[in-house]
Amino acid sequence: MFQPIKKAVFPVAGMGTRFLPATKVSPKEMLPIVDKPLIQYAVEEAVSAGCTEMVFITGRNKRQIEDHFDKSYELETELFNKQKTQLLEIVQSILPKNVSCIYIRQPEALGLGHAVLCARPVVDNEPFAVILADDLIDAPTGALSQMIGVYQQTGNSVLGVEEVDRSQTGSYGIVTTSEKDHHLAVNHIVEKPKPAEAPSNLAVVGRYVLTPRIFDLLATTQRGAGDEIQLTNAIAQLLQYETVLAYPFEGKRYDCGSKLGYLQANIELGLKHPDIGEAFRQYLQQQSF
Repeated sequence: MFQPIKKAVFPVAGMGTRFLPATKVSPKEMLPIVDKPLIQYAVEEAVSAGCTEMVFITGRNKRQIEDHFDKSYELETELFNKQKTQLLEIVQSILPKNVSCIYIRQPEALGLGHAVLCARPVVDNEPFAVILADDLIDAPTGALSQMIGVYQQTGNSVLGVEEVDRSQTGSYGIVTTSEKDHHLAVNHIVEKPKPAEAPSNLAVVGRYVLTPRIFDLLATTQRGAGDEIQLTNAIAQLLQYETVLAYPFEGKRYDCGSKLGYLQANIELGLKHPDIGEAFRQYLQQQSF
């Protein structure tokens, strides 16, 4: 049995420029999908996978994230006094009592790799998870739970992957793989290749389980695309030391970093919502768009 994964890292320092002006003062991770912000979906996925320490790598204008997971005495008192017990339970259950939150400020916007490196003082010498809240994955068993299951079998780092249209390879880290002991071992990984140069269309999408060796590699990784420290480049170096697995998770991913993906997630999860799903379905059926 390998060391359990208890720490999940959430890089949330990005500016969210694709959603301006909505994200001028509000974090993009707080954009709601129906009635829950994106970051809450991500944290719930980590909690369901057994993680109990949530490590947020933050930047300016991200205080709303901290407030969301903090206790709200005034709101809870108001709901209690008005006997709105169902709403009170919703507010109080945002974060289970056995889960703690840690906030680390990323001093400069130096990329995903640098954001992950900022978590080193907290993660130390333990395996850990990374979740990008932009990638909302709807699955009966959370994508991270599936990936941690693979880690517990093998002790290897695991990258969540899915096939994308070849025209989209320039937006992702792209891997090539070969079968190893009933898993997909990563042979090569490249950051955001042009479609004509992409070695495959198997993309890394917002979920990682990583061994602590990645920190040493990130600390020495030179800046790459966008003058940033790329996590993909450090993973490419990690391949020289240990096996890294690619895992095609079960579930549907919504790219909520894009407006189209965000709207798709709202519609499809809205149709599944226990309170409004059926009424919303009837509304859509009555429209002649």
